[in-house]
Amino acid sequence: MTEELVRFLEARLDEEADLARRCDGDGCGEWSAHGHTVDFCQVDLSGFHPTIAQHVALHDPARVLREIEAKRRILARHARDPWPCHDLRDLASPYVDHPDFPAQA
Repeated sequence: MTEELVRFLEARLDEEADLARRCDGDGCGEWSAHGHTVDFCQVDLSGFHPTIAQHVALHDPARVLREIEAKRRILARHARDPWPCHDLRDLASPYVDHPDFPAQA
């Protein structure tokens, strides 16, 4: 079961990393929020509630990729732990509604 969960997590991290890379076309830098506007480096989009603008900016591709790399390091450290490994279960918990989520996780 642990191997199935590891494969599931690796696939989700690969998907998220691919999406983050596609959102950062020219590697311009970090996204930022300014009131109702999110600065995406290439274009500013306004009309957001300031809290939502901050949330969007927090998910800039560079930060997402750093977070994915940190999760990969955690996954590598725990991939061979006996089941149930609470750290792997915690890493998988955000994906519980994914159609490929392992039934035994």
